[in-house]
Amino acid sequence: MSITSALAGALSGLSATSRQAEILSSNVANATTPGYARRQVSLSAAVLAGTGQGVQVLGVTRDVDRHLLGERRLAQAGGGDRDIRAAFMLRLEKAVGTPDSAGSLAARLAAFDQALVEAAGRPDSQTRLGAIATTARALIDGLAAATREVQTARASADRQIGEEVGKLNAALTQLHEINVNLRSFTGAGRDITALLDERQRLIDQVAAIVPLREVPRDLNQIALFTVGGAPLLEGSPAVIGFTPVHTVTPEMTQALGGLSGITINGRPYDTEGSASPILGGTLGALFAVRDTLAVSAQGKLDAVARDLVERFAASGVDPTLAPGDPGLFTDAGLAFDPLNEVGLAGRLRLNALADPAQGGALFRLRDGLGAVAEGPPGNGALLSALHAALTDAQPLSSAGFTAGSRSFAALTADLLSDVAAGRLSAQSEQSFAAAKLTALTDFEAQNGIDTDREMQELLVIEKNYAANAKVIQAVADMIDTLIRLGE
Repeated sequence: MSITSALAGALSGLSATSRQAEILSSNVANATTPGYARRQVSLSAAVLAGTGQGVQVLGVTRDVDRHLLGERRLAQAGGGDRDIRAAFMLRLEKAVGTPDSAGSLAARLAAFDQALVEAAGRPDSQTRLGAIATTARALIDGLAAATREVQTARASADRQIGEEVGKLNAALTQLHEINVNLRSFTGAGRDITALLDERQRLIDQVAAIVPLREVPRDLNQIALFTVGGAPLLEGSPAVIGFTPVHTVTPEMTQALGGLSGITINGRPYDTEGSASPILGGTLGALFAVRDTLAVSAQGKLDAVARDLVERFAASGVDPTLAPGDPGLFTDAGLAFDPLNEVGLAGRLRLNALADPAQGGALFRLRDGLGAVAEGPPGNGALLSALHAALTDAQPLSSAGFTAGSRSFAALTADLLSDVAAGRLSAQSEQSFAAAKLTALTDFEAQNGIDTDREMQELLVIEKNYAANAKVIQAVADMIDTLIRLGE
């Protein structure tokens, strides 16, 4: 080996080990940086005219397990979906209350029931008649508060859908720009690892909103499709369309045009059911809250409200009422129309004839809503009839629950039971999704950057660097010796 080739080999070794040390330090510094993948320097022998000329750096590669990355993204989307659903079910349970909590529907009903019993025992007591009105209004307020909470949750979900769509569009635009830069950098032979890291981070953001599939293309390009097959990025970024609203009422639905659906490049897509391409991430969960979970919850509340109205308006309960007159509970002051059940729980009112706060008189609770003057103060027959109407098992008219006869207390218990069961189921699914995501994230981290391993490799790099430096020093000494011999 000539001195020149020895020097060239040592210099190339110094350059290669220097690049290795640079990449290794970057690995250690970014061990916890989201989207950063471990790099390693690819080396090969440098050959010129069949003669070895040291080592050459082929490039820097990213160490990524594509299958594991895809599974973690799906788990991430699933975790976000379950978090949103569980949060809504917990919010709903707090709105209706648990049987043992003060202010729950069950507690308000128990107070109303007790007020009727006590008033029937002392029909002459204005205090006990007043307790009926007070507890009835409290029961109405409980149903109305639960309705407001459900509609607030729908409005919040609608607003968050708009925010998620905005994030989605912004991320897709950035991913398109990165694709363009990658094509340019790849053609110019420039280092693209930083761009690949940023692209992975952005794809992770999109994958949390909508589960997706990443399809590689030439020149380090990618295409993105939802798991359901809708295009997100194929050459140019898709434009996701959605129009949020300011207020949501029980009557507003996507089917009736009151609420916006979603479009991709102007084409409408289903937001629920097996045909929907957006299920499984935060976006699909928000649509489920707005259009399915909350609507179902409102339907149950309305079913309870309808049963309450119909019990006290039934013929024979209050003989002073004419057919079609509203009973003790009204639909915003009017008789209930069976074709207008949606939102009834938020429109319930105590009949103004028996409500002093609306100019009515308490004696009508005892003597009948149609009474024009007070009757015998000791007659508790109507109060007993009102209590019987509340407690007797009666057929359920609404489709919000399974058909059958039950007392109003049993119906309320069914509502609370359904809500509690839904919350427990949602939290169980949330825990499973969280455990799956944690396991995959930990496994991904194990395959990521091991700082101990990096430090061990640094020791090897230092030894290689020192060895090449010694070769250069030896060459320098030889050249100095030759120069002195020639003097």
